[in-house]
Amino acid sequence: MIGTGIFSTPSSILALSGSVGLALFIWVAGMLIAAAGMAVYLEFGTGLPRNGGEKNYLEFVYTKPKFLVTGFYTGYVILLGWAGSNSVAFGEYILNAADVEVNRWNQRGIGLACVTVAFLIHGLALKWGLRLLNVLGIIKLVILLIIIISGFAALGGHLKIDKPDNFTNAFSGTTGSPYGVVTALYNVIWSYIGYSNANYAMSEMKNPVRTIKIAAPVAIICVGIMYMLANIAYFAAVPREEIANSGRILAASFFRNVFGPKAEKALSVFVALSAFGNVLSVIFSQGRLVQELGREGILPFSGFFASNKPFNAPFTGLFEHWIVSVIIMLAPPPGDAYNFILNVISYPLAIVNVFVAGGLIHLYLHRDAFNWHPPFSATLPVTIFFLLSNIYLVVAPYVPPDTPDQNVYESLPYYLHCVVGTGVILAGGVYWCVWAKLLPWLGGYKLRKETFESEDGWTRSVFVKEKRGE
Repeated sequence: MIGTGIFSTPSSILALSGSVGLALFIWVAGMLIAAAGMAVYLEFGTGLPRNGGEKNYLEFVYTKPKFLVTGFYTGYVILLGWAGSNSVAFGEYILNAADVEVNRWNQRGIGLACVTVAFLIHGLALKWGLRLLNVLGIIKLVILLIIIISGFAALGGHLKIDKPDNFTNAFSGTTGSPYGVVTALYNVIWSYIGYSNANYAMSEMKNPVRTIKIAAPVAIICVGIMYMLANIAYFAAVPREEIANSGRILAASFFRNVFGPKAEKALSVFVALSAFGNVLSVIFSQGRLVQELGREGILPFSGFFASNKPFNAPFTGLFEHWIVSVIIMLAPPPGDAYNFILNVISYPLAIVNVFVAGGLIHLYLHRDAFNWHPPFSATLPVTIFFLLSNIYLVVAPYVPPDTPDQNVYESLPYYLHCVVGTGVILAGGVYWCVWAKLLPWLGGYKLRKETFESEDGWTRSVFVKEKRGE
């Protein structure tokens, strides 16, 4: 879960909410939504403990029309570059540490190097990639603990600047527009987004049900507490105006105010390493999602994407995600790149989560028909809360901002990520119409799914064309 979100997004959350008090309430709301989401994914993960995450859960519930939900989900997986945003943030923090002015190409050039190295490590040296992930995970925790402990010192007045007074009249300046609140919520949820990553690789865990039942709740509780304390630390050490204008290098401003300019440069490198750790985590899981779609026979040239050859890793799945991440990282205008990537990924995830939560409610109402009795239950009230939260996240971004300065973009329409995000999922529906309906109708055949064990020991599926009447 811990990537660049907690180091990069608090400034935009404050700017969108207008006050320290509302910003902290939004962090609490985002934490509750993430905790509910973790519970929903934990129930599905313990009930269907295999690689694939939401793909398995949606296919289990939404069986008709045949393969339609898989088509929608394919567009969502194949066309979104999750690793792009943290790669951009990695570039920004590295340049800040080097005291180099950020421009369109140096930031993205370093980001390109970041995502490329992550792809090559996981594609060519799987075990070393996992070891590096663990090392960077420890670094992330250490950085957060440094910020939290320093925050307590800042509350006591130990600063290189005059002590900010952010907690007096904490709600003064509150805007609270629907657009501002929902966009701020997206930023918070983005900081927690990794709570579902483990579900994508459950076939590769030892004792996956026991592991995830312990790891997931511990993780969400620890991260939630640390995120709230980190926000209090920022407000204790950085003046409100400086937070709102600091962009994605808020953590650097914090270190400068507490420890001085030299510490700012050094710790900016460690924040960049945290971003790199998140890129490693994301590309690891997303590459396996692409591979799982290949193993299900959904993609063109499925055997190519399904293979673990030659390095016992999903190289082709990782490569596909690398290509999309690079495109989505280089395409937007310079000032809007990070926010656009963040929102265009978060928005379709909210759509997917509406159907995931709705599917679990359906299972609760028809347990016997689906033989649904997993070893963990999210409970109906929690699932309904997660469903309603995501419906709000889907609908509210279409409400225009009250003033132009509330638009999260500098030069893009406020709703662009909603349109693009919805288009990505609908593109999967178009693919289904062509692959599962139009071509079989034109060719006079129907598709039948056959499953077998491949040479590498994994289960694979292919779709066999049967002439109608056979």
